Amino acid sequence: MRITPMDIQQKQFPIKFRGFDVEEVYAFLEVVREEMEDLLRENATLKEKLHKTEAQLQEYRDMENTLRETLMTAQQMVEDYKNNARKEAELIIREAELKADAIIKEAQEKMVKIHEDIVDLKGIRTHFKEELRRLIESHLRMLEFDDVRESEEAADSSEEDAIQTEAFEEPNPEEEDEVQEY
Repeated sequence: MRITPMDIQQKQFPIKFRGFDVEEVYAFLEVVREEMEDLLRENATLKEKLHKTEAQLQEYRDMENTLRETLMTAQQMVEDYKNNARKEAELIIREAELKADAIIKEAQEKMVKIHEDIVDLKGIRTHFKEELRRLIESHLRMLEFDDVRESEEAADSSEEDAIQTEAFEEPNPEEEDEVQEY
């Protein structure tokens, strides 16, 4: 059972012969009551402060948990960003390697094509030289043949001229046609 200051104030003691001085007992009880009231007020104040402190402590704990979670989330985000950046860098490197391989392959194909074109052009040049040589040789033979023919004709013509001059000195109609042809 709890004793309140009111219980102390209202407490009645039986009076007996040769008992305590009633006024002193009541004065002491009044002092005890006042002290107990002060103690109860102080206890209530301390309890209120304790509740406030506990509430504040709980707020701080909640803030600490929130900060810890935020820090963990931030660390996780940093790790995620690092992983994403690493993956993105690897992807960019792979794409660059693929592009480089494609460019190298294309350059090699062009080089092979150019080499084939050079070989083809060399063959065409060789063929053209041979054809030109044959053509020149053919024309030279024709010129030589013309020279031989002209010299034969000149010889024949001078014999005929001599014969014609001796015989009739009339022009030969075939010779006129030959002169007009040239």
